[in-house]
Formats: sequence, C-alpha cells, structure tokens
Amino acid sequence: MKRQRRKYENPTEPFDKQRIEKEKQTLKEFGLTKKKELWRAQGLLRKYRRLARELAASRDEGKENILVDKLVKVGVLDKGASLDDVLGLTVEKFLERRLVTLIFKKGLSGSITQARQFVTHGHVLINDRKIFYPSYLVPKDEEEKIQVSVSHQQKKVDAANVTSG
Repeated sequence: MKRQRRKYENPTEPFDKQRIEKEKQTLKEFGLTKKKELWRAQGLLRKYRRLARELAASRDEGKENILVDKLVKVGVLDKGASLDDVLGLTVEKFLERRLVTLIFKKGLSGSITQARQFVTHGHVLINDRKIFYPSYLVPKDEEEKIQVSVSHQQKKVDAANVTSG
C-alpha cells in the first residue's frame, strides 16, 4: 500500500499576526473551512514555481511549454503565457479555479457557503458526473459544463406554494 503524505506545510512562524489576519480574510473570501485548504493551495503554487525556476535554469524549451500548457489548461494562466508568468502566479489564482468559487461567481448559488453545501451534498454535476470535492480545480474547458441540480428543493417550494395558496 502506498504511503499517504501531507500535501501542505505548516507556516514556519505559527503566531505571525499579519499572516493570520490575511489567512482569515482569504478563508472568508473563498469559502474555505480550514487553513489546511489554503496551505494546500500554497503548496501547489510552491510546486509550480519551483518547477519554473528549475526549468529557467536548465533552459529546456520542451518542458517549459509542457508546464505552461498545463497551467493554461487548468485556467490559471492565459494563452501565450511564458515561464515568467508562472513565477508571477499567486495563491488567489488557484483558489479562483476551485469548484466552489466558480459556482458562486457564476451565480448558481446565493453564497459561497451554499455553493460548498451544494458540492458536498452531491448536487453539482460536471459532464453529467457528480463532483463531491469543493477543492476540485476546474479545467477551463469544463467551466461551462457545471450544473447545479437541486430538484428536491424545488419540489418542496412548489408543495409549500400549493398548500398555502
């Protein structure tokens, strides 16, 4: 059995007030429930930036294009981006590509917490496939295929209108 590893690192200074305040604001903005989710996104960013620095040092054009194309496909970078753009990425770019954030930004839910609830309860479909993970990074080509089906709530609302009306 393969050993599971952590996909995040704890902060080096645990009681840095500025970092804690910024993290709280980011958690609220993107609907994250734990700081672990934020640290995981920071780890992902750290990984891609490290790869970009290594590729810039080795000057391997093929691998540079593969890395940039992968990030363009995810939707973090725009078409025609370069390796310097990878080094300029921020955590917010990755958090904006999460399924919960996209549902809320598209107006398919009333709030970011409601969007998270839709995902965890299995009401979100992408390509007719249920997605249960709020942290799912949605590729650019799947962004238009997001559907929220909350049919049982519609039935409750319709039944309430019939009985009261």
